[in-house]
Amino acid sequence: MSPDSAPARRRGAGIAWGLVGPVLLLLVAFNVFPLVYNVVLSFTSRELVGDDWRWVGGANYERVFTDPLFAGALRRTALFVLCAVGAELVLGFVLALALVRGFRGKGAVLAVVLVPMMLSPAVMGLFGALVLNGNYGVLNQILGGLGLPQPQWLSDRGLKFWSVVLIDVWMWTPFMTLIALAGLSSIPAQVHEAAAIDRASRWRVFTRITLPMTAPLLGLAVLLRATDALKQFDLVMATTGPNDAATQTLSTLLYQVVFRDGKVGLGAAFACVVLVVVIALATVFTRYLEHLRRAREA
Repeated sequence: MSPDSAPARRRGAGIAWGLVGPVLLLLVAFNVFPLVYNVVLSFTSRELVGDDWRWVGGANYERVFTDPLFAGALRRTALFVLCAVGAELVLGFVLALALVRGFRGKGAVLAVVLVPMMLSPAVMGLFGALVLNGNYGVLNQILGGLGLPQPQWLSDRGLKFWSVVLIDVWMWTPFMTLIALAGLSSIPAQVHEAAAIDRASRWRVFTRITLPMTAPLLGLAVLLRATDALKQFDLVMATTGPNDAATQTLSTLLYQVVFRDGKVGLGAAFACVVLVVVIALATVFTRYLEHLRRAREA
């Protein structure tokens, strides 16, 4: 070993830490520290106004799990995730199947389909509220022109929740379409040619080739959308607001606890519970994706 190798190795390590160090510091400053601080706050009686606070142990978590508002928001959020992500998966996959083959104007059609995904959720929420407005909304004008009933989408208690789901599906179906298109395009043409030689039916090709080979990417898309939908906030705030019991999700309830009631410690406990739910869901999906990967390699 050369006598200069050790100093050179140390210089190399110093350069590496010089490059990585600032990134690690930013990661700790903007991710790790706020998370740890939030956990600490969840065990205190900290409020938004005032400096008086005390250590309350698990009292905040006890209030979270005994609060009927939390139970209702949890059920509502779970139903939102199930309905919105499920509809986006089915519609996105159907659109991808229709767009996977080349045709004249495909690029323009794909660009139009992807537009809602490119806008911010707040903008889509405001735009959706205009479309679904019961008095002058475009949807009710179309229904009126067809001689059909014109529901009050955003004021009828039974329709508010489904209106938010509809806007979310409208916004995020293109995302599912894009991921499904990537999965369908990655299937080798030789596989379909072999199936055609074997005279396999379309249903058999779909169930034995298309669906299994796109499942990992579809699972990843569902994971990303489900974890994002669990934190639904923007659309609710832009359409019905955080006070409406019919559309209140976990995130809007957290907003109310902190900024309306001023209970920072209790809000931190709510946030920790939401984080645990998101991590649990992500863990289930990642294990499922790992199972699919191993099944394909076997």
